[in-house]
Amino acid sequence: MTREHAQIDTPIGTFRAVVFDGAVKTAGFALGRRSTETTTRGGKGVRDRLTAYFDGDLDALDAIDVAPEGTLFKQLVWKALREVRAGETVSYGELATRVGAPGAARAVGTANATNPICLIIPCHRVIRAGGELGGYGFGVDRKRWLLTHEARPGGLFAAAG
Repeated sequence: MTREHAQIDTPIGTFRAVVFDGAVKTAGFALGRRSTETTTRGGKGVRDRLTAYFDGDLDALDAIDVAPEGTLFKQLVWKALREVRAGETVSYGELATRVGAPGAARAVGTANATNPICLIIPCHRVIRAGGELGGYGFGVDRKRWLLTHEARPGGLFAAAG
């Protein structure tokens, strides 16, 4: 088993991923101070795709293999989340219907909140039925930034530099 780590600094903080045998097992924003390190011990392919995403290639994360661990229901929810395209949002209830469990919005919310591979499995694209952002484990400001980044053609920074 090969274990690699990928880390990049983004406009909204340091993002880290742990990769086993080419598939991301866990990923998320570092809580606390930013690191100046770009990568640690491999993970180049994942790092390159993350960099492309933040540079405006909003589909770059689709090519990253993931292998999250969780119950069958959580796996269904996380798989359905990967089908929500950049620039789109989905409500908890709508996602519950998509996984064949209408009325299970709270269970979908729990699966969403326990997503071990943030951003790559885009839990930030789930909003409340009324259109409110709702919570996000890495902060609502990051969620708002990600949704804004994805809402513009090519991302926020595509025209820059």
